[in-house]
Amino acid sequence: MTITKPKPKTSAQGTTQEAAAAGFIAGAPDSTTKPKGVRKGNKQQISLTMTPALLAKVDALAGKLGQSRAAVINMAVYRAVEHGLMIDGLGE
Repeated sequence: MTITKPKPKTSAQGTTQEAAAAGFIAGAPDSTTKPKGVRKGNKQQISLTMTPALLAKVDALAGKLGQSRAAVINMAVYRAVEHGLMIDGLGE
């Protein structure tokens, strides 16, 4: 014969207590998850990994445009989000 755990009892009072406990925990000052990275002014710093070959192309484009690497990446992401992105004929 195997030993099994008893099933938890469900009642209206149990769910009320669980809801009250969840509300109490959610009200704690440290209950919200903070976004990863460091805030710099009104921007959020992130980490981005790319191949050296692609990074060289980004740097070359940045030099040609007279912009920083970060500015070129920001512009590319902005254009993709605001104007859509086509990948192999699929996209918005």
